[in-house]
Amino acid sequence: MKAAVVTEQGVQYKDAPKPAPKPNEILIKVRAASLNRADLAVASGHRHGTVGGPGTIVGLECAGEVEAVGAEVKDFKPGDRVMSSTAGGFAEYAVADSGRAHKVPANNMSWEQAACMPVAVQTMHNALVGAGRLKKGETVLIQGASSGVGLLGMQIAKHMGASVVLGSSTNDGRRARLKEFGCDVAIDTRDPKWPEKVKEATGGKGVDLIVDQVSGGVMDQNMEAAAILGRIVNVGRLGGMKGEFNFDLHALKRIDYIGVTFRTRSPEEVRTIVQAARKDLWPAIEAGTLHLPIDKTFPLAQAAEALAHMKANAHFGKIVLVV
Repeated sequence: MKAAVVTEQGVQYKDAPKPAPKPNEILIKVRAASLNRADLAVASGHRHGTVGGPGTIVGLECAGEVEAVGAEVKDFKPGDRVMSSTAGGFAEYAVADSGRAHKVPANNMSWEQAACMPVAVQTMHNALVGAGRLKKGETVLIQGASSGVGLLGMQIAKHMGASVVLGSSTNDGRRARLKEFGCDVAIDTRDPKWPEKVKEATGGKGVDLIVDQVSGGVMDQNMEAAAILGRIVNVGRLGGMKGEFNFDLHALKRIDYIGVTFRTRSPEEVRTIVQAARKDLWPAIEAGTLHLPIDKTFPLAQAAEALAHMKANAHFGKIVLVV
């Protein structure tokens, strides 16, 4: 099969062994795959959890048809249209733990649209509802809201009953579009007074829950913007791995600062997260209420160009490979 493979010369479109499903896995004939920020690290030769290094097939999610199932798989059969988070999605074939996979809704959802959903769904439902313990009527801020994951996060927050949803972007054009995806108040974190705008939008209280995809330099300002007993869920580090941290402000507000990643979770933990997300969100996904914009599509053979487009940080929504 053909795949986007990490080599010493960068990501190349080349032949790779076709995978075979283990007892708990499904083999997917990939029709489309979606890019995520972690793909940039893998493409540059770094590791992402257990994945990485020369010979690695890039990709964290895909959609396609089930070609074969492992001996223990009961929920899927050959021919099913599926989407799933899985390593090695940028290929003509990929294997996925059946507990991570979803059947593509029978609502004319395209392969490209389906490929955009798995990582965003499980990441943001877990950050908001699982780790973040979101309750109806609470306020939410999504840092880095113009990414695909961020755009879905705002919609999930609204769907789960948040009273006010705020989103941040440092790009004027992208910030102006956040309201299309559930954002009530758009924040520009280049403005040093942005925590005051968050307080104004929350009646002076501060925001109950922040899902932070930026980290780095916004950490202390996050705590300024947070309510007493607020929660901050550390999902991503687009703004840097390190930054100032005001320990006294953290203690004063009694903030829960929660780190999450899928890299150290067991298969059982991931399956539980996927099932919880499906229970809460699938009717809205089937109805098209929760959706993501596609910024640009590339053929699989141009995976390196697609990764360069993501690295340039000029996209709004998801970048998709078509197989």
